[in-house]
Parts: sequence; structure tokens; C-alpha cells
Amino acid sequence: MLADKAKMTRFAVCRSPVLSCKRQDIAVLGRTSTQSVGDHPRVIKRRSVSVFLVSAVSPACVKLWMHWADITVEESLWELMGVRLKGFLPASVLPLLLITFFYLGPLVQSALDNPDGFSGELHSALDVQSWRMCVQDAAWLRSQVVAPVTEELVFRGAMLPMLVPCTGATAVIFIAPLFFGVAHLHHIIEELHLGKDNVRAIFLGAGIQFLYTTVFGVFAAFIFLRTGHIVGPVLCHSFCNSQGLPDIGSALSRPQRSAVLICYLTGVLLFLVVLFPFTDPFLYGARPVCSLAASQALEC
Repeated sequence: MLADKAKMTRFAVCRSPVLSCKRQDIAVLGRTSTQSVGDHPRVIKRRSVSVFLVSAVSPACVKLWMHWADITVEESLWELMGVRLKGFLPASVLPLLLITFFYLGPLVQSALDNPDGFSGELHSALDVQSWRMCVQDAAWLRSQVVAPVTEELVFRGAMLPMLVPCTGATAVIFIAPLFFGVAHLHHIIEELHLGKDNVRAIFLGAGIQFLYTTVFGVFAAFIFLRTGHIVGPVLCHSFCNSQGLPDIGSALSRPQRSAVLICYLTGVLLFLVVLFPFTDPFLYGARPVCSLAASQALEC
């Protein structure tokens, strides 16, 4: 009888954060949609304000869950959610360098498509005027700032601390991203409503997006647990939004396909080789979220 009661208590503790975060997920993703129906600057600005307000509720959700589940930590709520100073510099640079390695192939491919080559790509990246134009573009701000900050705060900063006591540090890396992937499927409804494509193409695109966002979610969850910082997932999220899904089909159809494919392979190998060294917990200090795990896993 006592065992059954303990199981029911555990189920309630784990069910509550999932439902509360899921409601936030739908609200956040619904407002950061990138469909053309919401591409007017005025609409983007209104939705951005709305989504910031919704994501601002996530710390309160975590706080209420900790009180209800009788969970205490030595660190502050913000530190538990990955907003902290210790180890901030490596947490900002190394995960971003990791994802850059992974995208080595697409980056080289982009440089080859630039008439000015690698120097042209570098000049574009460092051009102050280009950055000024970007920060004045509502659509760019939505994709590169608003979506990464709000979605990572909810999906990583809020959801992971609440799920770790239930699933453990290892399982949560693969479980939590499923919510992230499913939350992006609202685009199906919007595209069906707009009638932009046939039903088969819409569902195929949604399936690819679900896979892509879920895989990224696994990476972001891993980075969050290994570093204890939210800044790494935010920057990587922004970078991936700027790059999109690697276009391997285009790489195979170009004259320099052998060189480009070698860059793809080299990037992936570099990513795998430095994944654990670059996320070594020694670089980041104590990670509050790991104190919630029932047992210490490799990620913690």
C-alpha cells in the first residue's frame, strides 16, 4: 500500500511539471511562428512582446513546483534555470564553437556560393552596417533573438529541472526534446489553413521539422546539463536558426562535391571528438540542476 502511494506521489510530481510546461510550450511556439501570415513587422512585434510575457511565467512555474514537491536547493531559482555568472564565458564560447564544427560543411558550401569566397563571407559576418540592418529587422530579431531566448528558457531552463528528479539526468536528454519537437507541429494547422501546399507535402515537411527540432533539443539538453548554463543552448539555437537544415542534396549536385562532403564529414568528426572535452563540468563549476538527479549520471 505504501509502495502504491509512493508511486502515485511520484506520478503526480512528474505529471504536474510536464503539463504546466506543455501549456507554456504551446503558447510560446504559437507566438513565435515563422509563417508568412505573421511576417508583418507590426504582428511580429506584438507577438514578440506576448511571447516574452508568457515565457516570463516559467520561473514562477518552477518555483511553485519546487514548493509543491517540497524540493530545496542551495542555489537561487535563476541559477537552477541556468542563469548564472560562474563559467559564463566558456559556456558562451565552447558550445557555439561545437555547433560551428558540426556546420563546417554548410559553412564551406555557403562560402563557395559567395562570389567573393571565404573573404566575402568573413566580411559579411564582421560588417557593422549589416548587423545594424539585422537588428532593425523584426523578422530577424524574432528568429535570432526572441525565439531562442524564450524557447530555451521554457524548454531547457524550466522543463529540465522539473523533469530531472523524475527521469534522471540521462533519460531527460531524450525525453524532454520530444515536447520541443511536438510543439513545433502547430505549423501543420497554419499551413493547412493557408492552403500553401498539398496535405502530403505539409505533413512530410512537419515530420522533417519534428526530427530536426528533436535532434537539436537532445543537443541543447545535453549542453544545459553538462554546463549548467542556459546561454549555450540559446546561442546554439540562434546559430541553427540562421543556418537552417544542412542542404546535403545541394552539396551532392555541385562540381566541388568531394571537397564539400569531406568538410561535412570533418565537421561531424570534430564535433564528436570535442563534444565531451568542451562540455567538461570542470570548466563550469557546480551545476545546480544536477543536484536534483537521484543518481549522478555521465551528464552530471
